[in-house]
Amino acid sequence: MARTVYDKLKALQDVLSRKFEVEREIQEIPKSLATKTELLNRLKKSSQDRAASLAAAQARLVDISQKLIEAEQAREGYEGQMDAISTQREYEALDKEIKDATEKEQGLRKDLQREQALDEEMKNALEKEEMMIRKQEEDVKEEQSKIKLKVKEKNAELKKLQGEEKKITPGLDEEILFKFERIIRNKSGIGIVSLHKGVCTGCYMILPPQFVNAVHLGEKVEFCPYCSRILFYQEDEEEESLETAIPEEDAEEEEEEEEEEEEAAEEEEEEV
Repeated sequence: MARTVYDKLKALQDVLSRKFEVEREIQEIPKSLATKTELLNRLKKSSQDRAASLAAAQARLVDISQKLIEAEQAREGYEGQMDAISTQREYEALDKEIKDATEKEQGLRKDLQREQALDEEMKNALEKEEMMIRKQEEDVKEEQSKIKLKVKEKNAELKKLQGEEKKITPGLDEEILFKFERIIRNKSGIGIVSLHKGVCTGCYMILPPQFVNAVHLGEKVEFCPYCSRILFYQEDEEEESLETAIPEEDAEEEEEEEEEEEEAAEEEEEEV
């Protein structure tokens, strides 16, 4: 197979790898906004609940204030009747009414003070929460502007990569392209690797000799049977197929024999 096919695939690998990375980045960009928006929504919900609680507290405050006024009026009314009593029994009964009215009035005053303190506390909390909401709304708005700019930049890069892809793909088999793109997506951006001494440099598995020779011949695009990546043979690597490669043990024996021959030759020279 012409070397241009592998050259095209290697060039396409760089383009596709970056293209898929940019696509993932575009998908990830809105997540930062989603987090900020979620926080804003939680703050708004909390603020709504707090406002409802404050409204209920203020309603209780109005009710207690009204009851306190009535209790004061009742006590004052009983006290005004003191001058009109004529018997001890009437005095004792009226005195009891005054005491009961006074106790009720004091209890309502305590309730009123407690509700007033709670009302003030809730108002302060609500005010702080509203400030947080305004701040978060500003953050969301700012993030939206950033995202819009980022997406625009990434889409421009993506468009450029798509243009480069269109320049490379003409002449390549569509089925090979389909498989190649899928491999790039699933194999961390690496879809084409070299063959080194009968081993796939993508998954580092030893390949069958017959398959290795087929890759060397390069008559068609070969896919690694283990990792599915496309394999190519680099002539400048001086690789050999498993069928013709010299075993390491044989190579060591040859080196030892050569060393022995050299030593013998040196001894002969010394004797002479």
